[in-house]
Amino acid sequence: MTLGTRRVKSKWRPTVTQPTMRQVAERAGVSIALVSLVMREAPNVSDYRRQLVVDAAAELGYRPNVLARNLASRRTNTIGVVLNDLHNPFFAEIIDGLQNAADAAGHQVLIGNGRHSKAGESEMLETFLQFRVDGLVLVGSTASLSTIEAAAQITPLVAVGRTTRSKKFDTVNTDDKLGARLAVEHLLALGHSRIAHIDGGSGAGARARREGYAASMTTVGMADHISVARGDFSEIGGYKAARELLSRRQVPTAIFVANDLSAVGALDRAEEAGFCVPTDMSIVGYDNTSLAATHHLSLTTINQPREELGRLAFQSLLERLKSGRTAAVHRVVAPSLVKRRTSGPVHSREQAR
Repeated sequence: MTLGTRRVKSKWRPTVTQPTMRQVAERAGVSIALVSLVMREAPNVSDYRRQLVVDAAAELGYRPNVLARNLASRRTNTIGVVLNDLHNPFFAEIIDGLQNAADAAGHQVLIGNGRHSKAGESEMLETFLQFRVDGLVLVGSTASLSTIEAAAQITPLVAVGRTTRSKKFDTVNTDDKLGARLAVEHLLALGHSRIAHIDGGSGAGARARREGYAASMTTVGMADHISVARGDFSEIGGYKAARELLSRRQVPTAIFVANDLSAVGALDRAEEAGFCVPTDMSIVGYDNTSLAATHHLSLTTINQPREELGRLAFQSLLERLKSGRTAAVHRVVAPSLVKRRTSGPVHSREQAR
């Protein structure tokens, strides 16, 4: 008995293969060794022969195998940057300074999103280590110290916005306690005494800002007016914390918020509740992101020199890569107050209370 057959339409398609170094050499009429020298940008090749190889590679659409080349040289000329939260403009603005410094030094920057979680950060760290990046920069990291130190044992690492005295990696930070003091002193000078604080929860720098706020209030004899609402570095966190503060028996006349995103949420809630900012209530943020400077918000805030933080982070990596420095360096830059429209004198009726 003969079994019938059924024609099946094949889904196979011919694969497009990448041209090889040998094909480039044949097209240019030179040796494979010479092609390799050109692709590695070696200096001991004549301009004429270099151009032959470049033209042949362009005609064939050849792309050098960067990974193989880097494995041979033990350098990738790449820096892995893990951002705690890709949506926070503060972190993005740090990248500007880092990217400019990296470009000048001939390094590529790869960016990974930690997705606002320790697990996400750990995953990105592992990915970059597998890609054998020359160094790592963690921005606003909340990963455990042991996780960061383990990565620093493998490749040079700098943490931005992470206060620690670890001897295994470098840090670049703003003096957050000073920043909090500047915010409180500004509001005190405007006549406010009922100054509340919306903190940043477990976010990088939040603890120092909270402590700086409490210390500043205590120093001027206003420890009884210390009022903290737990938030986080997000708009919704600021909104919820402001809602809590405005529901208390003694409503604050001013709020110092742990970052600009959270301050936007607090501002929304205050205006939603019928408060006119700054006539009825002053609000001060932290970071001085591009968001704070928009005409609509015009948010009084504490400036962190974001591009400088990024530049210093790359500088630290370059010192380790070029000079072999192993001792940890912890850099701290000074913040400053930026006065805008969301802060003003305490209302006369509040002064009378």
